[in-house]
Amino acid sequence: MKPIHVGICGVGTVGGGTATVLKRNCEEIARRAGRPIVVRAAASRDLARARAALGEGVELLDDALAIARHPDIDIVVELIGGTTVAKDVVLAAIENGKHVVTANKKLIAEYGNEIFAKAQAKGVMVAFEAAVAGGIPVIKALREGLTANTIEWVAGIINGTSNFILTEMRDKGAAFADVLKEAQRLGYAEADPTFDIEGHDAAHKLTIMSAIAFGIPVQFDKAYLEGISKLDAADIKYAQELGYRIKLLGVTRRRPHGIELRVAPTLIPAKRLIANVDGVMNAVLVKGDAVGATMYYGPGAGAEPTASSVIADLVDITRLHTADPEHRVPHLAFQPSAMADLPILPIDEVETCYYLRLNAQDQPGVLADVTRLLADGGISVDAMLQKEVTDDGRADIIIITHLAVEKNVNAALAKIEALDSINGKVVKLRLEHLNG
Repeated sequence: MKPIHVGICGVGTVGGGTATVLKRNCEEIARRAGRPIVVRAAASRDLARARAALGEGVELLDDALAIARHPDIDIVVELIGGTTVAKDVVLAAIENGKHVVTANKKLIAEYGNEIFAKAQAKGVMVAFEAAVAGGIPVIKALREGLTANTIEWVAGIINGTSNFILTEMRDKGAAFADVLKEAQRLGYAEADPTFDIEGHDAAHKLTIMSAIAFGIPVQFDKAYLEGISKLDAADIKYAQELGYRIKLLGVTRRRPHGIELRVAPTLIPAKRLIANVDGVMNAVLVKGDAVGATMYYGPGAGAEPTASSVIADLVDITRLHTADPEHRVPHLAFQPSAMADLPILPIDEVETCYYLRLNAQDQPGVLADVTRLLADGGISVDAMLQKEVTDDGRADIIIITHLAVEKNVNAALAKIEALDSINGKVVKLRLEHLNG
């Protein structure tokens, strides 16, 4: 049977891994797809590196747009990254009637609505399994495996760099800056790690999962981001003493008046399976009304794990290549005409539990004042821990709250910080029980 011809744009780590796995497993992949899948052409800025990765027999170009317009290419694989050239390539490929596979979470999270609309109009598919959580097939699970469910929430550890840093801070009691240097030395963190440690990468992935889970447009610009760079090792230690672990957690939840969409360092009970996902590994927990909580775990990056997802998309498109476009799985799981216009809730409207750490003068009445101000804001205390008094007569007090609305917590904290007995700002972290 005539092979499906693929054009790869960007022959870096993932592009090379994709070519390697396609060659190594070509017979198995063809058996599943129903026809061979062959790399026909590729575009790269480094043609020598591309030739070494792809071998002979693959046409090499230095212009990615030429791949998008290539007459012999059926599927364009975009592995360039970013939202400039990559966006032009994807839109050009769609315009030329070619299907697209991409690993570009930033592109889908920020321009997915435009891309999917154009693909729908042209009757082509845009597949993006590799854009979220590397080799973990969580997009497939959300779009197809859980389609019988009303999804209630999705929570994920979806950035390996941040998870490695938090794991090392916990295990070694080290400061953030020291662990970051180690992560950079090992190649887990970039020279400029902002994209990872401040939550941008995780928020791109969470935005995509939220759209599929709830049938809403992608709305990255409305996501709340809070990174780990200001996290104190003391809070990791105190959280552990109380039976929790801190993770950079992406949470998206259906509420009566809209959707929560947030990434922040978050306490999770240590007994939860997801709290024990360490190092550079990723995990996503999905709660459906029929199935309950399901978890998807694995490597969130790397050449061959990400290639696994890229090739899964290639196989899907190959199987459906000649299918009626109206009978394919929609890009965001729901039919385009049935997308919901639900608002993304501002962070002030989020309802969750909280970890609070305040430094107080060791004197009578302090705890009474603090708990009174919390109670006045409708915030009840679940647990409290007072640490040893220091030489200057002060002590750290850690409070775990029951469910509370963020704006009420912030108002109470402003009053607590104004007390003469309280030293400096109160540390506030969110807490998710994730118990289904």
